[in-house]
Amino acid sequence: MPGFDPREPETYWGLFRRESRLTSVRRGMAIAVSNPTRSSDGLRLDWEVEADGAPTRYTLLRWDDIVRARFPRSPLRRLVEVPALWWRLSRSGYVKRFRREAKRFARVIIGVHAIYAALVVLSFVLASLPAWLGPAQWRPWSLAAIPVLAYAIHLGLMAVTRGKPFYVAHLVDDTAFTYDHASGAENRMRRRLDAFAEEIRAAEGKASEIVVIGHSSSSFLGIEALDRILGGDPDFGQRETPVSFVSIGSVIPWITLDAPAAEMRAALSRVAAAPAIRWLDVRAKWDWLSVHDRDVLTASGVPSPQDHRPVEIHVRITDLIERKIIARRKWNLFRMHFQLLMSSLNPEAFDYVAFVVGPEPIHSIIDRCRGAGVLPSAKSA
Repeated sequence: MPGFDPREPETYWGLFRRESRLTSVRRGMAIAVSNPTRSSDGLRLDWEVEADGAPTRYTLLRWDDIVRARFPRSPLRRLVEVPALWWRLSRSGYVKRFRREAKRFARVIIGVHAIYAALVVLSFVLASLPAWLGPAQWRPWSLAAIPVLAYAIHLGLMAVTRGKPFYVAHLVDDTAFTYDHASGAENRMRRRLDAFAEEIRAAEGKASEIVVIGHSSSSFLGIEALDRILGGDPDFGQRETPVSFVSIGSVIPWITLDAPAAEMRAALSRVAAAPAIRWLDVRAKWDWLSVHDRDVLTASGVPSPQDHRPVEIHVRITDLIERKIIARRKWNLFRMHFQLLMSSLNPEAFDYVAFVVGPEPIHSIIDRCRGAGVLPSAKSA
């Protein structure tokens, strides 16, 4: 399950195929990736992977259409809704909690919104210059033109900062989606999660194991999908098909710290307490677009089960890419956010492709990681 990404699902297949080639060379694995197939209902993109004779069916559960409906929003709607959102968050005490539990990520989100506010102010300042610096006879019409000119300038500034390194529009709209989902104002994703839950549940008994992987925003959406299954089938994962959840680049506290997110906190508590569903949280301190200061349950104010969940592993960026590349990419936050979904330079370190398609079942890897806090050698994974 991908994050808040408007790109077509084939983008992820292309990324997986490219990184599989790198993993194949770096680890001496024979990996073959099939062409992708979209399901008739448009909900999935499926492809097959064979690695050293071990078959894996990889399914991408789609919500890119919902993202495109939310991003990019109209600039006028953004101008109205962003101040109202931050007024609500400030009054509820959320901002203080967010800064405490997600220090780096909070700096990014709050910083991007500060840039957005600065762009709005700058648009009005630039639009006002003709009225104040031009001849006196310009003032009647130039004053009236300020809002129109400011809006036009704002459109230009948002276009310039939409991409790297700022991604202002993307992160501002992603933030709005997250809090709308928390409060229930965004209903489309709730219906989609019902469909996701059915897709996941239907795999039971057909596969040797089920692994739900949630990247970025899908770290909390994956939890919600699993909770929906448990709500209708408390024995899910206790029968012949082991079930695991893997969160990568998690942002769970981003939503659970918001007061209206009571349903999400309840879902997090139930899934964390379900012993049949193993949970691995793949963390990276260098990823500024994830929350990694404390375990997600403690950070969310949710009671932790007796045995530590989730199992955490921490990945070093120097294991994934060369130092000279790190210097070039470190401020491209989205590129770094995706690095955990790519091949690892170090053949002994965590490698997403080898982890997903290797011969050892993921539930077995999680069991061996429990209590150790480190991932076994990727060669055996």
